[in-house]
Amino acid sequence: MITDKVRPHHLERKALLYVRQSSAHQVLHNRESSALQYAMPDRLTALGWSEIEVIDDDLGRSAAGGVQRAGFERMVAEVCLGKIGAVCAREVSRFARNSRDWQQLIEMCRVVDTVLVDQETIYAPRRAYRRRAGGLREGR
Repeated sequence: MITDKVRPHHLERKALLYVRQSSAHQVLHNRESSALQYAMPDRLTALGWSEIEVIDDDLGRSAAGGVQRAGFERMVAEVCLGKIGAVCAREVSRFARNSRDWQQLIEMCRVVDTVLVDQETIYAPRRAYRRRAGGLREGR
């Protein structure tokens, strides 16, 4: 799959797939969602990545309150170090929800030129995306 948003320098770095469900109940009962999330490496491979790491340390951990999310923190650290070409989740719109953590991740992706990939779209924050209430949208 060819896209102008994924450049050779992105593919030289590894891709991270962040698998997430907020509660133990979701982990146990929303198996279709888990299966769809764990299938996302196929999308990354089709885009050209050969090194893909799945981060699923935070399954069943809510982002609410003071809950530590070791997987999310590791993902942010690797992005900040410029080691990551893509951050992937089944729905990147979750990144744009009213969450300071995700907004900081998106900003760091812009700074180090890491793309965000979901099941349908590739977002390149460095390419002047502007935020809207419903998620990320490409700027003009």
